[in-house]
Amino acid sequence: MDDILNIAAQFRPASGAVADVKPYGTGNINDTYLVTVDGGVHRRFILQRINQRVFPYPKLIMANLRAFSEHIAAKQVDPKRENGRWELPQVVPAQDGQDYVIDEDGEFWRAITFIEGARAYPKVRDAQHAREAGYALGRFQQLISDMDVDALHDTLPGFHILPSYLDHYREVLATDPGRLNGADAQQCAAFIDAHCDEALILERARDRGDLRVRPIHGDPKIDNIMIDTRTDRAVSIVDLDTVKPGLVQYDIGDCLRSSCNPLGEETHEIDQVAFNLDLGEMILRGYLPQTEAFFTDTDYETVYDAVWCLAFEMGLRFFTDYLEGDVYFKVHYPRNNIMRARVQFALAESIAAQESEIRDLVRALRRSL
Repeated sequence: MDDILNIAAQFRPASGAVADVKPYGTGNINDTYLVTVDGGVHRRFILQRINQRVFPYPKLIMANLRAFSEHIAAKQVDPKRENGRWELPQVVPAQDGQDYVIDEDGEFWRAITFIEGARAYPKVRDAQHAREAGYALGRFQQLISDMDVDALHDTLPGFHILPSYLDHYREVLATDPGRLNGADAQQCAAFIDAHCDEALILERARDRGDLRVRPIHGDPKIDNIMIDTRTDRAVSIVDLDTVKPGLVQYDIGDCLRSSCNPLGEETHEIDQVAFNLDLGEMILRGYLPQTEAFFTDTDYETVYDAVWCLAFEMGLRFFTDYLEGDVYFKVHYPRNNIMRARVQFALAESIAAQESEIRDLVRALRRSL
């Protein structure tokens, strides 16, 4: 911990000593800490060690943070929203003026401001929380919708690109087919084989020009939505490392996928996993009014495809990581990733069983805008 204290001191945003550093959050990728600085008035910020196996170009992440922060700086207040507090994390510079610190082991550290008076939740608590999650994603997309997509670096080449994930899965499987031993592994492999072709629907639409690349958040899971502890309103969306060029379908699909499974990603009750359409409706009621100005006909038509594809994608990625030896996602026990994969494939089945209802819901909400 002494080494982390020394790193934290290099980002000190105010005079005074670092009073406390403690682990923060439950993220699966980066190591995250909450730092308190005692300078007469306690100030807190987030310190993170970027996982360079996942993010091989961390300097580009910081360039993106600067670029979109500057783009939206003058228009964050929502005039249509009462008590419209809204703030995004800002870069905390190091004492040498850089946006980062590289330690003696070559580890990349950065600091960002802490969103005070707000917290994130691992699961949707109720209908109002779901609506606020939809609002937060829609508001963020609205703010960056007019940004030149070429101004953003692609910090994660291949991220959300299903053909690439499928190719990698097949390569991993070919190197060690013995990892398929066990009924649960064979069940996952069978699901992938049965649905790998239909999972390419978004990428094929992009290749045809029906969907276009725009700025996206990239990882709008429910636990990245910050809720004001006093008003229960969404005030921020965090985990901005994945902001990059992509399809807005990735964003709304992942938001619905992560928010409408009340049991969450870590459940062992596979038979009880289901897509909650009532929560999905509330998310879309918060989301669609924010995106109306830039959504196309095809964007509305592919909401169902988006949520199904993102559930399939996450199942595929969890399962591939299990086969590869758990090298990407943090795990809490030996078969954690295969259980996560089973949850996502069960969720995809539930989504597919409600396809007509989801499509009808989107059409009805669009007409009401």
